[in-house]
Amino acid sequence: MSEISLPSLGSLPSRLLRLYGGLALYGLGIGLQVESALGNDPWDVFHEGLAVRTGLSIGTWIILVGALVMVLWIPLRQKPGIGTISNIIFLGLFADAAMYLLPAPGHWAVAWTYLLAAIVAVALATVLYIGAGMGPGPRDGIMTGLIRLGLSVRLARFLIEITVVAVGWLLGGTVGVGTLLFAVAIGPITQLFAKRFPLPGQH
Repeated sequence: MSEISLPSLGSLPSRLLRLYGGLALYGLGIGLQVESALGNDPWDVFHEGLAVRTGLSIGTWIILVGALVMVLWIPLRQKPGIGTISNIIFLGLFADAAMYLLPAPGHWAVAWTYLLAAIVAVALATVLYIGAGMGPGPRDGIMTGLIRLGLSVRLARFLIEITVVAVGWLLGGTVGVGTLLFAVAIGPITQLFAKRFPLPGQH
């Protein structure tokens, strides 16, 4: 967290609001997509697969995997921030709360509404919590670490996501049209929100 960048990011209270509001919204997005049963995003295919095999909740595995992923930061020379630690602790809690509170969709139209709302929520949440400038999420850190080793953004993300989808599917996670739609739509929608809520380094 650079002192030079702090003024452009706003006051500490506003940054904390972006961080924790973004994580809460991200948890809601996860809950919506899982409850839609139309296919999870890549990492949550993996988290759900682990949950199916162990009986622990998806949120619990989001926390445990986030903590384990931090170990991979050591050889990649990534440094965590407050946002990184908060992501590990709170994202799984928010996701479990959302899945507990959301009613199961009883009609295909409701399921699709859940899915589309999930993608929009995750896109906005990503811009909010990354824009707080308090450190990337643990899973984001793997990608940026691989980029520092010389991989392109596209290749780094592809390798990570195809791996977690494949392993998660083999474990019993839900892969479907929602998984594909998320992969195609999340980038452009996130970019749209980034114009309204600039990320660090944007002007």
